[in-house]
Amino acid sequence: MTAGLLLLPSAVFLLAFTYWPVVQVVIGSFAERGFRGATHWGFGNYARLFADPHFGQALWNNALYAAGTIVPSVGLALLFAVGLRDNTRLSAALRTLVALPLLIPLVAAAALFVFIFLPGGGLLDWYLAKLGVASHNWLGDPSLALGSIIAITVWKNTGYYMLFFLAGLAGVPQDVVDAAKIDGANAPQRFFHITLPLLGPTIGFVTVIALLNAITQVDHVIVMTQGGPSDATTLLLYYIYQQAHQNYDLGLASAATVVSVAMLAALSLVSLRTLERGIHHES
Repeated sequence: MTAGLLLLPSAVFLLAFTYWPVVQVVIGSFAERGFRGATHWGFGNYARLFADPHFGQALWNNALYAAGTIVPSVGLALLFAVGLRDNTRLSAALRTLVALPLLIPLVAAAALFVFIFLPGGGLLDWYLAKLGVASHNWLGDPSLALGSIIAITVWKNTGYYMLFFLAGLAGVPQDVVDAAKIDGANAPQRFFHITLPLLGPTIGFVTVIALLNAITQVDHVIVMTQGGPSDATTLLLYYIYQQAHQNYDLGLASAATVVSVAMLAALSLVSLRTLERGIHHES
């Protein structure tokens, strides 16, 4: 009885602000406004969604964005964690430097990178000019804009993921590593055959977090490109934002939300299952 009363406030907030909005979105995805405000129920919103070329472009952009952000940011985070796990003053200073972008809000970071990517007069073009490289319109060129968005995301998230890997490395038994040293295993062998398999759960957790970020981070797109040029940086969440707040098409936005969440859940489940098999195989 006491436990139920203590959990009641949290349950009320979860129902009101998490589960009920989810139910509303699912219901709204099947409601299509017709002539004179009449509501028709069915799969019309989903049919319009999959027939919309802008949604297909957003889906492709998000796939490229996910691949371009998850692989380098998680890889760099693991590399930094392994290289900076020793408790020395230099390592502590470098860890702070790598993790510093975590403290900067994404909107502020995006505004900063707008000036860095400014064509001709930006900081990036200024340094490239010193090397004899011509200036580029980093955010206005469709072939470069998504890469620029990816760059700021990798810069922002690498330090965040590094903290998880540092915590995971702290849980690696030192006696196992010492035994491998006595047996003659070199540093790469110890890493690939001992450290990396033991970091499997951490890698799985970080991968899922990275997938969530690849789907849910959109502030920098709104600040830097507004989905342009020519839909080159329109991600799924920005597409949903456009349909809901610019086109006022709540049915299409709800359908896109349901599809995005379903894909995210499937990808997360596949990632965890794949990593779990790898862990069991290594063990």
